[in-house]
Amino acid sequence: MSIGSYDEDEHERRERKNADVDLSDDDDRTHYHGTVTYDSGDSAEALLDQFKKMNRD
Repeated sequence: MSIGSYDEDEHERRERKNADVDLSDDDDRTHYHGTVTYDSGDSAEALLDQFKKMNRD
């Protein structure tokens, strides 16, 4: 068999192997800790002003 040839047996073996995923009950997260924050940044007008200034320079 040359390099790059399609090997159907190998493909089927890998498919069977990947299908056998052992999921246990403790894999699910039930508690989340922490906070999420984000910075909304400048207003649209302030961003447009900054853009215009950059184009002038």
